[in-house]
Amino acid sequence: MDFWSYFVMDFVKQLQSPTLAFLIGGMIIAALGSELVIPESICTIIVFMLLIKIGLTGGIAIRNSNLADMVLPMICAVVVGILVVFIARYTLAKLPKVKVVDAIATGGLFGAVSGSTMAAGLTVLEEQKIPYEAWAGALYPFMDIPALVTAIVVANIYLNKKNKKKRSAAADSIMQESFSKQPVAAGDYPSSRQEYLSEQQGPVNNRVKIWPIIEESLRGPALSAMLLGLAIGILTQPESVYKSFYDPLFRGLLSILMLVMGMEAWSRIGELRKVAQWYVVYSVVAPFIHGLIAFGLGMIAHKTVGFSMGGVVILAVIAASSSDISGPPTLRAGIPSANPSAYIGASTAVGTPIAIGLCIPFFVGLAQAISGLPNP
Repeated sequence: MDFWSYFVMDFVKQLQSPTLAFLIGGMIIAALGSELVIPESICTIIVFMLLIKIGLTGGIAIRNSNLADMVLPMICAVVVGILVVFIARYTLAKLPKVKVVDAIATGGLFGAVSGSTMAAGLTVLEEQKIPYEAWAGALYPFMDIPALVTAIVVANIYLNKKNKKKRSAAADSIMQESFSKQPVAAGDYPSSRQEYLSEQQGPVNNRVKIWPIIEESLRGPALSAMLLGLAIGILTQPESVYKSFYDPLFRGLLSILMLVMGMEAWSRIGELRKVAQWYVVYSVVAPFIHGLIAFGLGMIAHKTVGFSMGGVVILAVIAASSSDISGPPTLRAGIPSANPSAYIGASTAVGTPIAIGLCIPFFVGLAQAISGLPNP
């Protein structure tokens, strides 16, 4: 059976699955003007429990696995997270009416990981009985943190260079005006505009501090919850509470989160009208490009260290996702001059539905076509 047959079958199954059904349902009731509101505190608890469960799953698996098998997939995740930011910097940023700093922030958000999209991908693999490494969910921070750090560093370097040019041009103008109007004794004026700039504005620190960015990412609610579960899974024996509480509730909680995300996606569509329409094009195309890059790197790990095809799919799915929890506040703090309507609107309104509704069946179908994985 060829790829398109697998893709169509998987897409139809995805449409019938509660994951996508609740997402679409949320968008429909929001479009119809429903006043349904799920309190933010409940959503916070749901996200916490989902990511704790994913962390526990990964921690338990890491404790019982060979760490050497994880090194190459982790490196692949880091490479993808960094690469996605530079793709946005040199594609989206070049399009009409797109500001460079907004494009970089958008790349950072798309390079970071959506815990809900990853959870949906894991659920699909389990439903279709496709085997994968239980620690594959632990690849989350190895893609998420490098993407956010890279975006903030690249944006700040760009802004520093831009500000330096402005200061240099201003210094030229001020020096010309000053020298033309006032007599200056020999030796009393700076020999260059850099010296003049230094005298007028003092030294400028162009270095971007990376550790505070990493610290901010690690303290974000999504990564904190998942890393907590990961640590508990590695260092303790949480199997009893995992099997009796977190595992049985996982899919039900995920369905509620999908409903909330559907309503949020619809509400964010209006924000994209405030910015360039190229963000919509990017949000549709980018998840597939990012996922294909990750899929290709995952295949290298598959051929060299035996990384499972299910694991390759997870790597592709988290690359196709865009952060919807911890990423936005991190970027707001790290790149305050970027427009949240651009990067959050692109991610939540278009990127997340595309990743869940199309990218998951796309990469599952691709893996099945390549390796003959089961399609029950």
